[in-house]
Amino acid sequence: MVGPTPNHLLAHGRRTAARLAQAAVARGLPPRLTGYRALPRIPALELANAEIVHEAGVVSNPLPGNVADRDELPGDAGWWGYSMWDVPERHSGPTAVVPVHPATIVGYRDEQRNGDYVPAIVASGGRTIEARELRFRRAHARQMRASNGAPQHFTRATWIVERVYHNHSHWLTAHLPKLLLLRERDELDDVILPDDLSQAILDSIRRVGIDPERFRRVDLGRRIVVDELRLVVTDRFRPELIQLAQQALTSDSECASAGRSGRAIFISRRQAPSRRLVNEAELLEHLAPLGVEAVVMEHLTFDEQVDLMNEASLIVGPHGAGLTNMIACHPGTRVVEVADLSFPNPNFYALACALDHPYSIIGAASIGDGHLLRRDLVADVPAVYDAVAAELAHTEAS
Repeated sequence: MVGPTPNHLLAHGRRTAARLAQAAVARGLPPRLTGYRALPRIPALELANAEIVHEAGVVSNPLPGNVADRDELPGDAGWWGYSMWDVPERHSGPTAVVPVHPATIVGYRDEQRNGDYVPAIVASGGRTIEARELRFRRAHARQMRASNGAPQHFTRATWIVERVYHNHSHWLTAHLPKLLLLRERDELDDVILPDDLSQAILDSIRRVGIDPERFRRVDLGRRIVVDELRLVVTDRFRPELIQLAQQALTSDSECASAGRSGRAIFISRRQAPSRRLVNEAELLEHLAPLGVEAVVMEHLTFDEQVDLMNEASLIVGPHGAGLTNMIACHPGTRVVEVADLSFPNPNFYALACALDHPYSIIGAASIGDGHLLRRDLVADVPAVYDAVAAELAHTEAS
């Protein structure tokens, strides 16, 4: 009989230490004396004086244009907590502004996930506040124990930052709408933002008519202590929020006033490190007679991307951040996503529905080794051609 391995023993020891720490904290021991290994978890919406801006509800959405029956949609919720099958009757979480007095914000870079920033918030009494993309983890406990200089202190601040804020898709769909909501409420003055925002993020803030220089900036490598914090909690694909960004990115453009030109755009991933279409050249050769133009978004500034999307009547492309640019398309722009349905990410379907864009999805085969999310794809050229031709026919008919 084989005995437990050192790794199993180590994991068992950690679980035992965590249980003992939890029991001690529950009996009144200050969490710092356990090395912050056990903190009571409190859902943000259960805190006193949480202001609900949008109540939770169910949003009814259309099926993809090329899907006849809901049961044809994948039911795998994967990493996302909901599946493509859920999108036609998607549960939309609440929007809330939650006071946390006082609060400590800690975070770390997850080097195993491309340096993604992962934040957490600890309130008085050692309670950790939980919301979407905001959860206290073991690495946060190490941050609480570490001495990495004096914390950054604010009397009042508003926090909008979630995990992976620097990602193009996460910024446009989860963060920019929060800024627009706060502007609508005349509550931008206390917002604090990271000091390492990319040029594209800064340009997106300017594009919607907000001066990014107005915000105080923080070093995410150091703890942040706020006497009176307001935390903005949202559902990433809530139509009321997503449409704030859509309206801001389309209403002031020259194309919006002049009318859409009806361009059909293929968003290429040829410059991406993963999920490239290996038969892209063949696909584009077939799509060219339909008037489809290929664009590499990495070659364009943020403003150029927005202007291009303002002019589109159809966009098509493989699953990836470039499709997030549909947020700058006028309602009714048709979207065709090419994706591996063995790893079905529902986010672009949900996003298209929130923006009132007719949506279709065409399955592709993944090739190579490694995680399904990073494998290259082979498009079904006839299927993509047929879907694009059908969508263009709808556009011409309307």
